[in-house]
Amino acid sequence: MERLPGVYIANKKDGTIYYRSGITINNKHISLGSYPSMEQAHRVYKEADMVNKSDISINDYSSDRFLLPFNKFVSIINFRDNKIYFKTPIYLYKKFFIYHLSKNDCLKFDADDLFYYSTHTIMRRGGHLFVADFGMQVNILSRYGIKSHAVCGRDYCFANGDSSDFCYGNIIIINPYHGVLHFVKNGKDYYKVKIHVNGDYVVGLYESEEEAAVAYNKAADCLKAAGCKKSFPENYPESLNAISYASIYNSVRISAKIRNYHP
Repeated sequence: MERLPGVYIANKKDGTIYYRSGITINNKHISLGSYPSMEQAHRVYKEADMVNKSDISINDYSSDRFLLPFNKFVSIINFRDNKIYFKTPIYLYKKFFIYHLSKNDCLKFDADDLFYYSTHTIMRRGGHLFVADFGMQVNILSRYGIKSHAVCGRDYCFANGDSSDFCYGNIIIINPYHGVLHFVKNGKDYYKVKIHVNGDYVVGLYESEEEAAVAYNKAADCLKAAGCKKSFPENYPESLNAISYASIYNSVRISAKIRNYHP
């Protein structure tokens, strides 16, 4: 059988033949995926060529119309319009870019993050957004200093109300420390600390964020010393040097329930 344009014949380990599709645009070879038939691989090649030579937009994509995978569709349109190719489904604008998880599921990022997300695939699972980094699933919120346990609206929020806008100026961190909840009463800031051991234990109420962060650490140390086997995260108040940290640690008060804890 004569090989059709854009199709490359390959063999699996068991000898089964499959067909890879690819296209070269402006001296850049772009892999378009693997397919069980030569006709399918060739169709994908023709679709990619058509997208590159037309003024079709990302909004025109439909799985009923295209066999070409959506991520490749986005990459080719970006390459066509911006003359730069990304393996991930990114469309580049002047000061930001859009990462297309699907046609109707898009995330906005600052241009500063372009290199990272051009080499890391974003996955959405259980309402959380992850990338695979060194074999681990890493929540993308960690790039903003937001802890994995953080709750939107309580520990951080989006300034413009758009939870798909991950530009740095749009993300406001409310509670940067484990176990610390900030609230305002009668115009004054307070920081309530809780630690979870078979339910939430209240550690205390504090007037500064740093004091609250240290109180959480002290409560965790107290629980461990009493024989609690649970692993607690640690807070690192960057504004405190070693002497200031030790001074607060020694003087900060924690609840009697924590001090008298028995597993």
